[in-house]
Amino acid sequence: MLLKNSTLLTLYPPSLDQTTDLRIENGVITERGGNLQSGDGEEVHDFTGKYIMPGLPCAHTHMYSSLARGMPPPAEPPKNFPEVLQKIWWRLDRSLDEESIYYSALVGAIEAIRWGTTLLIDHHASPSYIPNSLDVIKRAYEDVGIRGVLCYEVTDRGGMEKRDQGLEENERFIKANRDNPLIRGIVGAHASFTLGNDSLQKCAALAGDCNTGVHIHVAEDVCDINDAKEKYNTDLLSRLDSYGILREGSIFAHCIHLGQDDYPRIRDAGTWMVHNVRSNMNNNVGYAPVLRFGDRAGLGTDGFPADMFEDAKLMFFKMRDADIRPDPATLANFITGGAKIASEIFGMKIGSLEKNAAADLIVLDYEPPTPLTEDNVLFHFLFGMRSSMVNSVMVNGKWVVRDGKVNGVDVESAYKEAAKAAGDLWERMKLEIGNMK
Repeated sequence: MLLKNSTLLTLYPPSLDQTTDLRIENGVITERGGNLQSGDGEEVHDFTGKYIMPGLPCAHTHMYSSLARGMPPPAEPPKNFPEVLQKIWWRLDRSLDEESIYYSALVGAIEAIRWGTTLLIDHHASPSYIPNSLDVIKRAYEDVGIRGVLCYEVTDRGGMEKRDQGLEENERFIKANRDNPLIRGIVGAHASFTLGNDSLQKCAALAGDCNTGVHIHVAEDVCDINDAKEKYNTDLLSRLDSYGILREGSIFAHCIHLGQDDYPRIRDAGTWMVHNVRSNMNNNVGYAPVLRFGDRAGLGTDGFPADMFEDAKLMFFKMRDADIRPDPATLANFITGGAKIASEIFGMKIGSLEKNAAADLIVLDYEPPTPLTEDNVLFHFLFGMRSSMVNSVMVNGKWVVRDGKVNGVDVESAYKEAAKAAGDLWERMKLEIGNMK
């Protein structure tokens, strides 16, 4: 395939390359330059007047929350973050079955891909349906054609049998997808305050055996900090470190309430930190000191719809509201950081338009009303570009969205079935509340 006459745009490092062609072969960009000539049988697309940029990554999300939109609230509003989990999310995840897992992932992936998000790093939990649950999500991702990194959230809150099932599901999935071009696995864990020492050690041992990191919530709320201090007489990061969770390739989501000296320790360990601004605001858990994250940083949604144009803007304006004025490179590093995480996991360059990079890209219909230069690319992205301008999306060298239409998926049918699955899910949540009483 040959993509001709577009303007190539990247946020990090910032670049703007006009009237440039890309040659795509076997899911990879094999040539980049001006006036490339098409070969025999090569499919040619002319994108004169359009912008091509790398697909956007979502570095931390929970696709099972896709069917939570508009669901009835708990009878008594949560008073704090632990109650948010107990009254809302843990009731929802316990009520998930195969159908609701699949349609959560399917409609979430459809939305993401329409908005130019080509990578989802998902953190899954379904205590009533653990074995093979990641395969259900994988099937939805493959139906849409989106790239993903999946894990099962190991926790002690359902007992040791379910904890062990979670560990087994992570191991099975990681090993089964080592060479999958679109889907990979990583060890998952909920948060330190729902994991005993033995469970943390088992997660780390599995990560060592499978040569992965651990994807875990860290210091999202002060309860995580207090738990380590009160139950184990240590600080949170030292507890994670002592049991091998602080390791190269791990993904620490949130990182709001850590100590000032913890952030360089995390970076030095080769661990990633993911900011989830919209979720943090919604749950009122505090504001992450994002300038301490450094270069091993990414941006996620923590279960909110994966419109990374929107979350990038929210991150920027929240920082301005807090009187934080980062340089453009810091912002762009967060927005694109998930692609660097995926590059490590997949063992290839993702999030780039350079030769030998994965052909994961989006085509934008954007008409800049002011000069667009390499120096102001980020600010056109923040103040002018929107997900509604995404015209076409390619993942692994295949068009998954073309001229606004999602290929290979009956979107109308998917949404109808998702609505039915959501209604059934909500009813099971009501029954569970009754059984708990």
